[in-house]
Amino acid sequence: MQPFALPDFYMPYPARINPNLERAREHSTAWARRMGMLEAPKPGGGVVWDDAALSRMDYALLCAYTHPDCDGPALDLITDWYVWVFFFDDQFLEQFKYSRDLPAANAYLGRLELFMTADGETPPEPTNAAEAGLKDLWERTVPAMSHGWLERFTTSTHNLMVESMWELDNISRGRIANPIEYVQMRRRVGGAPWSANLVEYAVGAEVPARLAGTRPMRVLSDTFSDGVHLRNDLFSYQREVQEEGENANAVLVFERFFGCSTQEAAELVNDLLTSRLQQFENTALTEVPRLLAEQAVPVHEQSGVAAYVKGLQDWQSGGHEWHARSSRYMNDGAVSGPASAFGRPTGLGTSAATLVSAPASLGLRPRSRQQSHTPFQPVGHLPLPDLYMPYPIRISPHLDAARRYAVGWARRMGMFDSVPGVELGGVWDERRFIGFDFPLCAAMIHADASPEQLDLSSDWLAWGTYGDDYFPLVFGATRDLAAAKLCDERLSAFMPLDAETTPEPTNPIERGLGDLWRRTAGPMTVPARQQFRKAVEDMTSSWLWELANEAQHRIPDPVDYIEMRRKTFGSEMTMSLARLAHSDVVPPKIYQTRVMRELDTAAQDYACFTNDLFSYQKEIEFEGEIHNLVLVVENFLDVDRWKARDVVADLMTARMRQFEHIIANDLLALFEEFALDEPVRRILIRHADDLKEWMSGILEWHRRCVRYTEAELRRNGVPGASRNFLFLPTGLGTSAVRIAAPAGQATLR
Repeated sequence: MQPFALPDFYMPYPARINPNLERAREHSTAWARRMGMLEAPKPGGGVVWDDAALSRMDYALLCAYTHPDCDGPALDLITDWYVWVFFFDDQFLEQFKYSRDLPAANAYLGRLELFMTADGETPPEPTNAAEAGLKDLWERTVPAMSHGWLERFTTSTHNLMVESMWELDNISRGRIANPIEYVQMRRRVGGAPWSANLVEYAVGAEVPARLAGTRPMRVLSDTFSDGVHLRNDLFSYQREVQEEGENANAVLVFERFFGCSTQEAAELVNDLLTSRLQQFENTALTEVPRLLAEQAVPVHEQSGVAAYVKGLQDWQSGGHEWHARSSRYMNDGAVSGPASAFGRPTGLGTSAATLVSAPASLGLRPRSRQQSHTPFQPVGHLPLPDLYMPYPIRISPHLDAARRYAVGWARRMGMFDSVPGVELGGVWDERRFIGFDFPLCAAMIHADASPEQLDLSSDWLAWGTYGDDYFPLVFGATRDLAAAKLCDERLSAFMPLDAETTPEPTNPIERGLGDLWRRTAGPMTVPARQQFRKAVEDMTSSWLWELANEAQHRIPDPVDYIEMRRKTFGSEMTMSLARLAHSDVVPPKIYQTRVMRELDTAAQDYACFTNDLFSYQKEIEFEGEIHNLVLVVENFLDVDRWKARDVVADLMTARMRQFEHIIANDLLALFEEFALDEPVRRILIRHADDLKEWMSGILEWHRRCVRYTEAELRRNGVPGASRNFLFLPTGLGTSAVRIAAPAGQATLR
């Protein structure tokens, strides 16, 4: 029996099927046989696949559904790629899931990567079916695509292979990921970004290189990937969890985190799937057109982007139809009738192609909740539960001097002056600024700073918070997104790469950034300044994302919120400075590993969620905000604020436990895997120690600061600013900005 009833899926696009289906079936079967995939042995006897198994799984049907418009040769090649990726997944688990032989698994993956060759490179001779298949596919695919596409495809292929070790390690430890970790890692190990790359091949239109890294295109890929993976987890739960003993499945992750039944977990996963698909639609309809206009993209490239978006939509609907039919998955009762190569598919598994759907499949209820929030609701003070914090705090002995300096700096920058567009004068006054006590926060998260470093830290905190307060006050009420964008674009002029002159500042944000840039980026090399400026720009542009959501009166999708929250909080910029500080010692690829990426994002999320808990009344009742995780959880789960508060606290605990797990287990394994020398190891260990103090200091500052107290909120009496900003680019983690920084200081305080 199935462990749960499949939910009603939201699928707004009709599924269609490629008329070259039968050709692809014949071709892919013959190709798999030539590559040796139908005789590859299992360690315990038998073979991974035989002809009958391959026929039942019917990957040609998957590709015919997901790429309905490409010609026969293109469909043949794409089908071969999917045969290879599913074979790799099954063989890898057969070889290493039960033996838990992690060194052998690493060696296997390392050799497989040798077959993704660059220009002029010659791959080794294949020794197994996975290697033979990858070599053949690489040679047939790469000549047709650009260098930029090849780089992206190489990265996504690398990720889906190498991150299989994460799944294997969790199986070995009996460890189930937390929801945030799971969504992030599933994108890498699940392969849907790889599928998005193949969509470009299928539609014959690459995403222009200058657009590929922008937020709209990244969100399209991420939401597409999450939709594909969450749907797959629903269909594959029985096979993966109950039959094969795997634990990388969203239904299982939600079961454990929420402590609910399998059926309830499946419904929650489907709700998240719906939310991600609706985020895809919102991005495609609102952000992509704006991007194309702002970048003055030529018509032929606009057509290519449109074809890519349509290709991703086809994949979603076609992938659903295949899951409903393939023998690989739990799909009893999901479809009736054979798949036809002509006309629209029929049966219960083809609801996307029909006009009559179950209410849940229309996606109306979550969309309605998302855009019907009433602002300025009197929610009152939100008492907080005990928050798990295993690390102590320390305070700099230079705190008193930093407090005296901070007020003078803020006054010189004009942060207490009147601002056009703000009814009652300025964003802040001196009394409020003193109550915010940014030097205290800097002193706790950068306890070893010199007096000058502590002043710089405190000033960055003040500037970031002021900017995050300024944008919604000046531009939010009027919904003047164009003016906000112009204001944001001008900020780049105050971050010169060489000796360019800067314009005359027109507001405290520009004046403060110009001062901070000179003090922070002055000693940097030009490439380092470029990276630093990009990090600042990513953070300030996230304020525009908030304004756009406010203009739509749209509570963010949970995943989009968490990922953008790291930018609005300034924490991603902090990490970029840490990498810059040690770019001459730590190889850049180390910071791209799962271990370092998850270490950083776990710490970032803990700090961001801390702020959302403490600022709930300030933002919801006094500011009419929608960017708060408690509210996002309220909306997504359809629960009251008390339950949402507890979910947020549980997420904080889960991320902290993951942080501890990485330090206790994964960091040493990373050192050994890359044979890192002692200086690099010391830097990375100190980085982890600094993150501990960063999190504990931020939590303690929120407990002591008056900014979020009800008395302070009622004293001010008027809607205030957005959330607090916490970013500190100082300490050893930012030694790139101080050439002669002494050794042994902290990285991220």
